[in-house]
Amino acid sequence: MDSRSVAKHVEDPEYVARPHKLYTLVFPVDTATSKVLLGMKKRGFGKDKLNGFGGKVEPHETIEQGAVRELQEESGLTATHIKKIGLLFFYFENDPVTMEVHVYQSDRYDGRPMETDEMRPEWFGVHEMPFERMWADDSLWWPYALENKRFVGRFWFKADQVTITRQELREVDSLEF
Repeated sequence: MDSRSVAKHVEDPEYVARPHKLYTLVFPVDTATSKVLLGMKKRGFGKDKLNGFGGKVEPHETIEQGAVRELQEESGLTATHIKKIGLLFFYFENDPVTMEVHVYQSDRYDGRPMETDEMRPEWFGVHEMPFERMWADDSLWWPYALENKRFVGRFWFKADQVTITRQELREVDSLEF
């Protein structure tokens, strides 16, 4: 298992033993307008869904460095400060690899959002999220983010990547493991 993984601190032994891949997810927030920047995924995993900006963490970087890099590559924004708000584990039917996703918010960044080959950015009110166009789990943990609560969630999806068959979600005091 990747030494940067925190799975051993929060998962059952059965799931810790599975291979994990590290991912990041960043939600830029404009506090002055109470809006969050989402991107319409144009290709690959999650195509045609709105989501935050993120992806795989490269072997040579920290998880936070991966988050900043992915945000810049996918939106044109360079985060000058990010705050970890959550940790999500995703298990997909017929896929032996667990997705370990470190979730961040950023209210300090440079640049302007721009469309890239992978994402088309769009601002939404933080209380008007288009959950019907997002991953099924987003509506479950987003209220924690709105209330500035840290969270850990585990979601089991059918192979259709839409249907959640099981879930665990809880507030935590800290995301430092």
